[in-house]
Amino acid sequence: MNYKHLHYFWVVGKWGSMARAADQLHLTPQTLSTQLKQLEESWGVKLFRPAGKGLELTEVGRMVFSYADEMFSVAAELGDALNTLPGERPLNFRIGISDALPKDFVYRMLAPALERSEPLHFVCREGKLEGLLADLALHRLDLVLADRPLPSGLNVRGYNHRLGESGVAFFATPPLAAQCAGEFPRCLHGRPFLLHGDDSALRLRLLRWFERARIVPRVIGEFDDSALMKSFGRAGVGVFTAPLAIRDEVIRDYGVQMIGATDAVRESYYAISVERRVTHPAVRAVIDAAAAALESAPA
Repeated sequence: MNYKHLHYFWVVGKWGSMARAADQLHLTPQTLSTQLKQLEESWGVKLFRPAGKGLELTEVGRMVFSYADEMFSVAAELGDALNTLPGERPLNFRIGISDALPKDFVYRMLAPALERSEPLHFVCREGKLEGLLADLALHRLDLVLADRPLPSGLNVRGYNHRLGESGVAFFATPPLAAQCAGEFPRCLHGRPFLLHGDDSALRLRLLRWFERARIVPRVIGEFDDSALMKSFGRAGVGVFTAPLAIRDEVIRDYGVQMIGATDAVRESYYAISVERRVTHPAVRAVIDAAAAALESAPA
């Protein structure tokens, strides 16, 4: 049995698309297709059939996939177990961070893992949630931090661990804050505003809140990266939001003022893992301490 070909088959089965699987494996779709044909020919079976713009498993393919999924999951668990052996060897901790999350709050969530007495080597990968979840499914990541749970439409096995939530605060530079004088949130009407990008779960909640309050801010820019949005906010381009949980850090680090805050719009935080019962000690530390980090936030 060619285990490399079997691994390729497993990745394609997870994604249901030759192009997307090839991107994850850093291969061309043509190369991947050739490898899978060789696997099918060696076994004398068809593993996939066309389904719209993608592929779906045949009955035999589903049977093979169930075995492959178990094999590669066990192999990944073995790697995790070896990483947690005692000794001077540092524990590897690979974290995927959705670019919609505020980085100040990400550090607060990860700090408990960094404070462990055992040596730790951590790797942070930032990107779109869908790509991070693909890496999680392939065991390239131990944990994904996001502002929403695992999307139901993705063919990725994972488990949601709800970390908590926070109200939303609105910030601006002192000159811009002076222009927003008046009752909050009405003072935001017509003011320049920096909005989260489409990948943020908070975006739609904010827009609905504005609509209910009959407030129409003047959207100057949209940002997938929350840190970049704050940088533009620090330059006085527009009003921006951040979790109330990190109010003090935002004021200190960006030289801005808080115009107001609301609990009517809340941002949620999730840790997504491939394990239902988390055994990785650093992942466990993050999940256990996240609620305390949110509870300690200023009101």
